[in-house]
Amino acid sequence: MAIIVPKRLFTLRAAYSLIPFTRPQTSLPLTRPLLHARPSSTQPSRTPSEKQFETWVQALKPGFTPFDVAEALQAQSDPDLALDIFRWTAQQRNYKHTSQTYLLIIKHLIAGRRYRHAETLIEEVIAGACHDVSVPLYNSIIRFCCGRKFLFNRAFDVYKKMLNSNDCKPDLETYSLLFNSLLRRFNKLHVCYVYLHAVRSLTKQMKASGVIPDTFVLNMIIKAYAMCLEVDEAVRVFREMGLYGCEPNAYSYGYLAKGLCEKGRVSQGLEFYREMRVKGLVPSTSTYVIIVCSLAMERRFEDAIEVVFDMLGQSRSPDHLTYKTVLEGLCREGRVDDAFELLDEWKKRDASMGEKMYVSLLDGLHFSCRE
Repeated sequence: MAIIVPKRLFTLRAAYSLIPFTRPQTSLPLTRPLLHARPSSTQPSRTPSEKQFETWVQALKPGFTPFDVAEALQAQSDPDLALDIFRWTAQQRNYKHTSQTYLLIIKHLIAGRRYRHAETLIEEVIAGACHDVSVPLYNSIIRFCCGRKFLFNRAFDVYKKMLNSNDCKPDLETYSLLFNSLLRRFNKLHVCYVYLHAVRSLTKQMKASGVIPDTFVLNMIIKAYAMCLEVDEAVRVFREMGLYGCEPNAYSYGYLAKGLCEKGRVSQGLEFYREMRVKGLVPSTSTYVIIVCSLAMERRFEDAIEVVFDMLGQSRSPDHLTYKTVLEGLCREGRVDDAFELLDEWKKRDASMGEKMYVSLLDGLHFSCRE
């Protein structure tokens, strides 16, 4: 028997089917529905997370303050539960989150790898949702943005907000984070020049704002100039370190020695190397290698051999190319016997020189002798 549907009912259903369904938009998407909003009639048994949420909500008595919320957030190990508490408290009448509660929840979310939710909260802070933004909160946001490639420019947007604010001016940590973020992009020479302008600008702004740099920041500036072969600027910053009460360390000397050698100013690079050794500072392996190869390319073999022995004395091992550059250079100068003696001596002192490298270097010497 056929069922007859009234024409009016059919028309209404057809009309409703044409109405597009839209989800209500919120400024911060939940990791899951708010636990306290789940009706008990449809879910008779509660999960441990729901019980924890209800326990913390009940502990926050009427008239709770941001200090109470901060204590509740600090006590959480579950970032989702912490976010639920943060969201629920934000919806209560006469309550507003402070920089402390925003800082705590953002740290919770980042530690828990809830990066999308952290980004949403950060955008809320930048948009003005937090009425008492602090320098630690801004620095935490900059640190997060610097660690995410696609948020690199956002970090500098936050920095500009700090410059324009009255109470949250950038401090030494701010500049350290930004310089470090810029240096991580100095991977190719033509790219270095693009970001060097930003380093210069940031350095001027730091000085203008009265922030006194430390050795770590000054070393990053020296490194930026040295990598772009702007060695005179690098030396100038090095000479200014004493004005700020900073003592140059192995990195300071190493960046200069490498930059000068790569620029072709090998003698000056060797001077900085010797100065750092007099102070008892040990260069990095890469610094040693560049100095040795640069000296060998200029046929300053005695200096190069001296640096190799010093390198081995510091338990640093030259690579195959470094050994080859010195040894085969000696052969081309007619010092074949010296080259073979050095190879045997270095084999004894370099525990990491395997048989394969030794044989390869030995074959290279025999080949150079026949040329």
